[in-house]
Amino acid sequence: MSANFTLKRDGAGRLVYSDPNQGDVAGVVPVRAFPISAAEESLSLVGPDGHELAWIADLATLPSDVKALIDAELATREFMPRIERLVQVSTFSTPSTWTVETDRGTADFVLKGEEDIRRLGGSRLLITAEHGVLFTVPDFRALDRASRRLLERFL
Repeated sequence: MSANFTLKRDGAGRLVYSDPNQGDVAGVVPVRAFPISAAEESLSLVGPDGHELAWIADLATLPSDVKALIDAELATREFMPRIERLVQVSTFSTPSTWTVETDRGTADFVLKGEEDIRRLGGSRLLITAEHGVLFTVPDFRALDRASRRLLERFL
């Protein structure tokens, strides 16, 4: 399926949405409907006035150039580091300070309470740090043994 619209960047770097019915709309923002549980599905392109211009049920159906623009725009707005290894946990009670290695480098954060670790289905986890930064663990069973042992104390 091909999209009935096009996307491009203007001279200011903003996304410009174009379709035969609405013409060109600059300053378009992609918004995921389910950014954590179904990141590659259900996305809306919203105009600067806050109204939806297009609904995309599945990003995989888009032409590669349009998908690349949307992915690049989302990457600049979304910050959710993926935990790859737990290095150290200060204490097994909360609050505790965690040192982790992520896909974006080493990070230290405070876990206020065990309720800040949420299961998202299967073995996926979402960890909310003290200042609201969200960390993901796509599959806690895939972590190294030492990391799993530290994490299991909180699950």
